[in-house]
Amino acid sequence: MTLRLSFYSLLFCFMGVSLLEAQESRQLGVMQFSVLEQEGGIPTGWVERGLGISDRPTVYRVVNDDDTQVVEALSDNSASALTFPLRVQASPGTTLRWRWKVANTLEQGNALEKSGDDYAARIYVLFDVKVDELPFFEQLVVEAYHLLHGDYPPLGALNYLWANKHPIGSLLPNIYSEQVQMYIVNSGNDKLGQWVEHQRDIYADYVRAFGREPPAITGIAIMSDTDNTGERARAWFGDIFLDIKP
Repeated sequence: MTLRLSFYSLLFCFMGVSLLEAQESRQLGVMQFSVLEQEGGIPTGWVERGLGISDRPTVYRVVNDDDTQVVEALSDNSASALTFPLRVQASPGTTLRWRWKVANTLEQGNALEKSGDDYAARIYVLFDVKVDELPFFEQLVVEAYHLLHGDYPPLGALNYLWANKHPIGSLLPNIYSEQVQMYIVNSGNDKLGQWVEHQRDIYADYVRAFGREPPAITGIAIMSDTDNTGERARAWFGDIFLDIKP
């Protein structure tokens, strides 16, 4: 659906706002759901972004899981994301750490088809990429998109996915935009209902995906979406950290 690209554009426009300058921090624990003094509703500091007025949003809320606060995502033929704006320059060794859990994967999910571009859980890392920083041909493509749609597609994002069948370790361009590169970090049903921890070298992943050094990180987004497949998904997201090398 064309609204998916508009959603990506909204994410990037929103993340361009710098609410946190964190270059001097060794560890950013600002995305620690476990220490929030709340239960129910969207976690403090995060903003929900949807695909459009007519689309059903995913339901996000802070819940208690084994005496620890986490964010639960309930998606039912729906799609929206929770976004957290920040601004920090990625450097060699910059890592993203998180844990998540899903109740199910999506039977019709398929990263190679628009009709299957849904995932029980995904995390975006968004970057401050300018149009004039792209290769000339890519600039022409982006400007053509801008003339056609009135806004810009995302110009650089890493997306970590819990897929249903693609091999772990796969790197795939998003079917809607090659400016969103997707890493499969979980796949299939082997670990359903279990908390799974991940640590990714953001700097190295960006260089591998785009062939250039990353610009500033402008935000983190979490998402559970089922609007293309029409299925249902339930996922949980634990604390998220950025570890910054000085």
